[in-house]
Amino acid sequence: MDFQGRHVVVTGGTGALGTAVVGTLLEAGASCHVPYIVEREVEQFPHRNHPKVRLAPATDLTKEEAIAQFYDAVPTLWASIHLAGGFAAAPVAETKHAELMQQIELNLVTCFLCCRAAVRAMTRGNAGGRIVNVAARPALEWRTGAGMAAYTATKAAVAALTVALAQEVANDRILVNAVAPSIIDTPANRRTMPNADHSTWPKPAQIAQTIAFLAAPDNQVTRGGVVPVYGRV
Repeated sequence: MDFQGRHVVVTGGTGALGTAVVGTLLEAGASCHVPYIVEREVEQFPHRNHPKVRLAPATDLTKEEAIAQFYDAVPTLWASIHLAGGFAAAPVAETKHAELMQQIELNLVTCFLCCRAAVRAMTRGNAGGRIVNVAARPALEWRTGAGMAAYTATKAAVAALTVALAQEVANDRILVNAVAPSIIDTPANRRTMPNADHSTWPKPAQIAQTIAFLAAPDNQVTRGGVVPVYGRV
């Protein structure tokens, strides 16, 4: 995969999966533009001083103005990868309206608005591009979302958005796909589930390889896919 001379946005790029994705893209020659909110993640972000990394602080991805300002500063956008989101687990009977709306904002709204900004930037350049979203296993296998229905519903919406948008922009040479991870092998997930068999979980670096392919110029035909990245779970 050759990303030399190409500019890529990675939302959620300072997180565990984002760090792996940015690292994979940098190895392939990309220039990475990473918006963030959480300062402590940036302090631990191993690529923060890389010459091809542009960090954009205090970028609220639920706000149209902030997103427009961020994307307008990216020269000739090639790919936009949307990892930003949030997780919450609770039965429906115990999920408050505010908690539901927070899941919608974190997962669907951020993805939708960044997709919109990316499409606008790519069509202005008339050079095509790639968009990769992140759904989740429950977005494809709804019964596995029991006990986390708000999260499941918003990630299913991301999957539907991905497929609809892929059809909408195909003639603009913009290929849109998503990945659907199971439980990712991150330190936070290990702490939450210390007795699980972590060896079966997909690793961030493995998922990053799939995302990078979908975002790469080498991908000439794959669009409208929601690709399972389950590991052996």
